[in-house]
Order: sequence, then structure tokens, then C-alpha cells
Amino acid sequence: MILPTEYQDDLRTSPEVSLSALVRHTLLQTKRLLVRWARNPVTLFETLVIPCLLLFMLNTVIGGQIERFTGESALYSSVPMVALVGALSGAVAGGVLLGRERDAGLLARFWVLPVHRASGLASRVLAEGCRIVVSTLAVVLVGALLGFRFHQGPAAAVIFLLVPVLFGLAFATIVTTAAVYTAKTTLVEGITILTSLMMFFSTGFVPLRAFPQWIQPVVRNQPMSVAVDAMRALSFDGPLARPLTLTLTWSLGAIVLFAIPATVGYRRASRR
Repeated sequence: MILPTEYQDDLRTSPEVSLSALVRHTLLQTKRLLVRWARNPVTLFETLVIPCLLLFMLNTVIGGQIERFTGESALYSSVPMVALVGALSGAVAGGVLLGRERDAGLLARFWVLPVHRASGLASRVLAEGCRIVVSTLAVVLVGALLGFRFHQGPAAAVIFLLVPVLFGLAFATIVTTAAVYTAKTTLVEGITILTSLMMFFSTGFVPLRAFPQWIQPVVRNQPMSVAVDAMRALSFDGPLARPLTLTLTWSLGAIVLFAIPATVGYRRASRR
């Protein structure tokens, strides 16, 4: 098997288990993933086009009604919600591509190459973070054209952009676990049903008091709602400590719970 030039050059300078090899191989594979995603119409569509269209549709159809109901612009809830939805939908598309790479034997081919073992999974985490940042910036740009503004300063704006990254990486960990343990993409694609329920039953879709009282505790505390509330407080107004703490709890809890199964499953899938 002939190695790519980048890997041949790296083998002359450092062994495959060194820290420098991990960094270099991770960056190389991250570039590979980003280029592949950019050339894949489905991933590109779900990452950039669908979230922006969804934001425009929500603002056009129900934005005025919510503003009359609350007295405030609906964009400060819908922009965060759509940014989170973009992070989740892109993670599902990435999980489907991961399953296809495993079935095609690409993961196994990388496993037998003299590359750092941890670079495969690390590159997916880094590529996922880059994708979420681009998706969030696209949604914020469309929101700005519709009237969305940051009122809490630059530091709050930066944290606003980081919330979807953490939330999306936590969800991507769950999707990766599902993708490496199932031979079919139906399980991964079925996760979209969960994301749809999270979107429609969240405070980003309509205000909390618009829901029936019996379901309000569920809506108020579910992961997407607390993330939306935290991002709304960072961009406009509202309590920040509680929703941000719950967002960190939900996200870090998911990462801790699914990181080891995802790592073991990825390793097992790469050896097939």
C-alpha cells in the first residue's frame, strides 16, 4: 500500500505514537473530513441551507405572532434554537457518513496505516467543532439580516457561539456511538425524530407559557430549552446562571457517558 505523501514525510520525522504525530495526523484527517463534507451535497445542505431556511420560515410564519404575544422579538429565541438544530442535524449527517466509511472498509484501511491510533476519532471531534462554528455563524448572519443583534457585549457573543459547539459535540458523541455499533444507518437517521421533538417542545419554538401547564416542567428543563435560554440571555436578556449550568451539565454528562463507548466502538469498527 502506497502512503500519501503527507504521511511519508511525517514518518521520516517522528514515530507514529509521538505527540507530534498525533497533532499532524489529526490535522491531516480533519482536513480530509472537512473537504469531504464540503463536497457532499447532503451534509452541506443540512449544515448550512436547512438551518438558514428554517430561521427565515419561522420568522416569517410565527415571528410576528410571538412578538405580539411577548412584546419582544422572536429572533432572540429562534436564532439560538436554529443554531442548535443546525449543530444536531449536521452531527446526524456526519454519523451517516461515518457508518458508510466503516461499511466501505475505509476505517480499516486507516487502521493498518502507520498513523496515530487516536487521530481518527480526534479528527472527527475537531472537524465537527469547525462545522458547528461555520453553521452557527451562518445562522447568526441570517439572523442579523432579519434584525438579530448582540446586546451583552463581545465576551457574551463569544460564549454565545461556543454553546452550540459544546452542545453539538455532546450530541455528536451520542451519534458516533450509535453509528459504530449498528450496521444500518436507520438508527442514526432515526435520531432526527428526537431532534425534531426537542425543537418543537422547546422554549426556542414558542414561549414557555404557550405550552400546556402539565408539560411546562419537561419543556423548561429539556437540553435544547436550557441551551436556548442561555443563548438568549447572552444575546439579549434574561437569567443566565441556571440555564448555562444546566447546559454544561447536560452536555458534559453526555460526553462523559458516551465517550468511552464511542471510543471502543470506533476502535472495533476500524479493525473490521
